[in-house]
Amino acid sequence: MIKTLASHIKEFKKVSLLTPLCMVGEVIMEMIIPLMMASIIDEGVNKGNMQHIYKMGIFMIIAAALGLMAGVLGGIFGARASTGFARNLRKGMYDNIQTFSFANIDKYSVAGLVTRLTTDVTNLQNSYQMLLRMCFRAPTTLIIAMIMAFTINARLASVYLVAVLLLAVVLFFLIGKATRYFRQVFEKYDDLNASVQENINGIRVVKAYVREEYEDRKFTKAAENLYWMFVKAEKVVVSNMPIMQFTVYTCILLISWLGAKMIVADTLTTGQMMSLLTYCMNILMSLMMLSMIFVMMTMSMASGERVAEVLNEKSSLVNPENPVYQVADGSVQFRNVEFAYNTTAERPVLENINLSIKSGETIGIIGGTGSSKSSLVNLISRLYDVTKGSVLVGGRDVREYDLETLRNQVAVVLQKNELFSGTILENLRWGDENATEEECVRACKLACADDFIRQFPDQYNTYIEQGGSNVSGGQKQRLCIARALLKKPKILILDDSTSAVDTATDAKIRRAFAEEIPDTTKLIIAQRISSVEHADRILVMDAGRISGFGTHEELLASNEIYRDVYESQMSGSGDFDSNGGEA
Repeated sequence: MIKTLASHIKEFKKVSLLTPLCMVGEVIMEMIIPLMMASIIDEGVNKGNMQHIYKMGIFMIIAAALGLMAGVLGGIFGARASTGFARNLRKGMYDNIQTFSFANIDKYSVAGLVTRLTTDVTNLQNSYQMLLRMCFRAPTTLIIAMIMAFTINARLASVYLVAVLLLAVVLFFLIGKATRYFRQVFEKYDDLNASVQENINGIRVVKAYVREEYEDRKFTKAAENLYWMFVKAEKVVVSNMPIMQFTVYTCILLISWLGAKMIVADTLTTGQMMSLLTYCMNILMSLMMLSMIFVMMTMSMASGERVAEVLNEKSSLVNPENPVYQVADGSVQFRNVEFAYNTTAERPVLENINLSIKSGETIGIIGGTGSSKSSLVNLISRLYDVTKGSVLVGGRDVREYDLETLRNQVAVVLQKNELFSGTILENLRWGDENATEEECVRACKLACADDFIRQFPDQYNTYIEQGGSNVSGGQKQRLCIARALLKKPKILILDDSTSAVDTATDAKIRRAFAEEIPDTTKLIIAQRISSVEHADRILVMDAGRISGFGTHEELLASNEIYRDVYESQMSGSGDFDSNGGEA
């Protein structure tokens, strides 16, 4: 973990080194001042030597000014180093998340990743600044003050040594206990963020079903769980403060009592006694700083583990050593394919899949909910890797291709359509960032989106809200199809992507595809028979296996599942799934 996090200091190494140096310089100046004060009392005040008082006073002012300068510079350097470190951590995590395969993404919740990018990194930022400043200042102050105290009187200074050793043992015990609690705290943060995110994303549904009170109870429960976990952690943490104060004040009483006796016995001067008490206060402040460091470091250990986990996560999909950068055509073959999302699953999601699709064919895919239609097409663009067997595109195993090359030639319009904040043109250019407005318009005409876009006041410059909340489901689907077409792919996969459009528009889209992009292989997942019956061939999926593959007429004659669905839909009694649902 430490090595992973430290590698992200990068260009801030210089200021990271200058910060503790400034802190040490500040401490040295502060530690010299008590000696000068002792000299003023013993050599100036007691002997009436005003010249010595003036001289020491000037030296004290210079030392204080140098200490102040060192402290200010340390603060500036520490802020630059810690904020830069946090920036690099966030960028490192975000960049690594972009490389994740779907399997990697499935491992983390969205709320969990948001917490790591925000709360956890902020904890590490604060801890790093404290590490560079207080973590160097406090021990340095403690050590120098101890050395100075031993130089003045070893017998009295030994009181400090015993106290510091006792406190070290107590802190070591508390750190182990508190760390376990803080690790659970950040898991509760994930639950809280998940509750907020789910509520905001689904706010229209919440209001439509008048479920505000239920959502409020759910959020309150998550907040309460976080509260009580924090209380447990803080109880452990704050217990070190009374222990520390009791120890330090005991030291002050012992020093005062023993020191007074030594002054009476003429073995200690008044100036030395004042210096010892000053060093006692320095040690007190150092121990208080160490206590703060202890709290912050305990919290940051849990955060550091969570951040390092994301930084160290390796994508389950990687490019081969010598990748292929050219996809010959849009042909697709499945050879003895078996696939499972989890290697420990009892049975695979897809089993014994053998399939051959020619380039330019239009293939309809139909099947009930849970029949693994989406899982099948996800293997073509290598969103997941097969467990057994192989998937070939353009005559080559998809694992031989450069990932970017493959995905540029296999355009997928997923079940869940996503639009991003920005204009319609900006969203369309996700398919091709260099696409001209004319090309965007043509793609929209193919997807039957141009008509409704022209009705907006700003037409193609209409601003789309985050998630496409200001357009209908059918409009969103057509914009996503147009975006995919701009990639000019060799294979186009529509994963139930026309479910929100009417049958007439669906037919227009299919007809446009057949006329305008005849050389593109088209795989259309649908619930409606009418969406696929005119395809070159239709694939019927059932429980992760191929139930039938042929033309509409062939399947009506030979496949009982297809025939039953066709008859039920033609009689108006329902869709493929009587209760609806996603594939």
